Amino acid sequence: MARLYVLLFLVQIVLAVIALISCLSAEEDEIRALPRLVWVLIILFFPLIGSIAWFLAGRPARERAPGGGWHVGGHEPRRRPAAPDDDPEFLNSLDAGTSQQDRELFEKWEEDLRRREDELRRRDTGEESTS
Repeated sequence: MARLYVLLFLVQIVLAVIALISCLSAEEDEIRALPRLVWVLIILFFPLIGSIAWFLAGRPARERAPGGGWHVGGHEPRRRPAAPDDDPEFLNSLDAGTSQQDRELFEKWEEDLRRREDELRRRDTGEESTS
């Protein structure tokens, strides 16, 4: 019987943690019924009842999207790129900023290379004439 109580206690804790994560990660304008802070306090002080209440009354409503999937709230789902390299806008901003920097760096390297080559030529010709 003690094992059953421990198991139920663990289930209650896991449910509360999941409810807290869900509450804290939900968009502020999509949370229903109460402000986020109140939901967090309810979940913390009444873990079982608060978690169940969050999932039934507080969590953003999920609606069927026109394409057949689910999305949260009454808004269109946001299309977010999975990674920065999947975002064309981000890649374009990188290209614009770095191309100018790359050109300046390349010109600086070329100038430094020419200067070093000139120094080597002068040193080589100067050593040959003194020998």
